[in-house]
Amino acid sequence: MKERIIISGAGLVGSLWAVFLAKRGYQVDIYERRSDMRKLGGDGGRSINLAMSVRGWKALEKVGIQEDIRETAIAMKGRMMHSTDGDLTFQAYGKEDEAIYSVSRAGLNRKLMDIAESYENVNFHFEMPCTGLDTRTGDIHFENEKTGEHSTESAAYVFGADGAFSAVRGAMQKTPRFNYSQYYLPHGYKELHIPANENGDFAMDPDSLHIWPRGEFMLIGLPNPDKSFTCTLFLPFEGEESFSKLKTDEQILGFFNTYFKDTIPLMPTLLEDFKNNPTSSLVTIKCDPWHLLHKVLIMGDASHAIVPFYGQGMNSGFEDCTILDELADECNEDWTEVIRRFNDTRIENADAISDLAIRNFVEMRDLVGDPKFLLRKKIAAWLHEQYPEDFLPLYSMVTFSHVPYSVAMEEGFAQDELFQEILSVPDIEKDWKTEEVIGIFEYWLEQKRNES
Repeated sequence: MKERIIISGAGLVGSLWAVFLAKRGYQVDIYERRSDMRKLGGDGGRSINLAMSVRGWKALEKVGIQEDIRETAIAMKGRMMHSTDGDLTFQAYGKEDEAIYSVSRAGLNRKLMDIAESYENVNFHFEMPCTGLDTRTGDIHFENEKTGEHSTESAAYVFGADGAFSAVRGAMQKTPRFNYSQYYLPHGYKELHIPANENGDFAMDPDSLHIWPRGEFMLIGLPNPDKSFTCTLFLPFEGEESFSKLKTDEQILGFFNTYFKDTIPLMPTLLEDFKNNPTSSLVTIKCDPWHLLHKVLIMGDASHAIVPFYGQGMNSGFEDCTILDELADECNEDWTEVIRRFNDTRIENADAISDLAIRNFVEMRDLVGDPKFLLRKKIAAWLHEQYPEDFLPLYSMVTFSHVPYSVAMEEGFAQDELFQEILSVPDIEKDWKTEEVIGIFEYWLEQKRNES
């Protein structure tokens, strides 16, 4: 057996990373502050659905468990937009065979725990929150919530995968030259539910991610294997239209009648869900460095928590695992070098997807119904068909490729300049498959190549 490795946090990233390490033969101990969610039933506290895309699938494929997860994942081939009048508009995400996949956070977490625990060299320790870190040695402290006993654990390496409010990162923040920032959106989110219809089938198209864009706020819905939809309302905490103004049954129903009227017949438990489900906050966290002594490393939300509007929170955390595993091969499992190289290259990309996620929030709530935005999407898809090797829309680059996030973001800025010029062509909405548009694109492409 190789050295002992400790992971703090048995969430999605911690459980998946345990599988990677177990396959390499390490003794892995995972400490988790919560009870074993597999024994609790329900959603384990958080059941907002997630959108799995190629970066996440690659990590699962590397450890040979992608088919286990695909059994319960549902393909969503595009956005289904719901207007206030109930009209529907479908926007494909990419090419015909490209889709993102709706997965249950809690269901996926349980599955990853089961797979990790199937290895003899993996042990879970529940109700054992991290209480600190010895920043001189890398030893990590835990408290047994059942007995009140405190313990100090030593390992060759420690990985902090304990979420946005990471105790491991909290200890690292007290060290010199540790940079940290957090930013809360003025919006919160609340989970709602659309059950299967009276025939036991989906109440809406199951092949889409449903969006009700309403300017400063929106509702989304993702399909589940039991033919229900998990819906999430994103709404400001304060203001004219906000959670603070929705207290009584009349206020809640009035709000939904005004903005989401088509959902009311589909949500028999709307009032119960709205009043009983928590209103949660949306935080972006950035920090640097991600390691301590080249022995302790934070990953996933612990190092780069992002808002969910690009569907890349889980995917970027899983990509952390993929990149660490690839670096382990390249460095012959010299983890000091692995951690150094990961820290030097990954932070830039994590910061990029954080910024892109906030940018996509504006797109989803404000722009998806805008005629100019829809026209841009059509022209972008056409340019990709004409120049498949030279042009890939930003969304496809993030969601359907492994292009580093920072490269995708820079390409997104360049594409903004391209479409600013294309959309300024007179009467462009009447005819955009023209030699003029081709000329603008080819000149832009030539300039980009010259700059690189």
